[in-house]
Amino acid sequence: MSGFAIAVDGPASSGKGTVARLVARDLGFAYIDTGAMYRAVALFGDRAGLDLRDGPGLAAMIPGMRFAFTFNDGAFQISVNGEDISRTIRSQEVGQGASAVATLPEVRRALLDTQRGLATEQGVVMDGRDIGTVVLPQAQLKVYLDAEVSVRARRRYEELAGRGEEVRLAQVLAELQARDEQDSGRAHAPLSRAQDAVAIDSTDLTPEAIVRQVLRLALARGARRDP
Repeated sequence: MSGFAIAVDGPASSGKGTVARLVARDLGFAYIDTGAMYRAVALFGDRAGLDLRDGPGLAAMIPGMRFAFTFNDGAFQISVNGEDISRTIRSQEVGQGASAVATLPEVRRALLDTQRGLATEQGVVMDGRDIGTVVLPQAQLKVYLDAEVSVRARRRYEELAGRGEEVRLAQVLAELQARDEQDSGRAHAPLSRAQDAVAIDSTDLTPEAIVRQVLRLALARGARRDP
């Protein structure tokens, strides 16, 4: 890893994706959304008719998936094999599938080399649940974002409702609590805060305030804005 790397970890709807994207944009760094990669595996696995509990089968599919992360007119896009799946993977159904496949060690191992490869030659901001602990343990800056679960549930509910999905807040809260338990309790690469990560509680903070804090930390540690 030769470029400056920023690892942003935290539970679902803690704000890590928004913060990581904005930090990457402001620094001119690449942004890698590892959660989107698991969602893509769930989506393509389902399309292929695979059981989302079939770790070896899903892992065998991953080498044929070519991931691309880009900003297009300020909007973040993820493509796999040239197909823009940015909106498709954000459904509640795909999210539940992603939570299931993320527990499979074969899938996590298959994606690990890809994730590390994307961070080898350039400045990068990568977010997920095990970036600072497993994927990029040598990252120059590690941030762990969290927020009260009720606040995270409200954020997720508003996101889904804004896309026209019919959901209830109580349902979203229950699913978020179940996902927290699954992510933290899985045997392989569980969600956890790296010992050297800077913890930020986003409950009462705007994304912009968190971004300013992360940028100050990054610049103080030697990050340089790419032109």
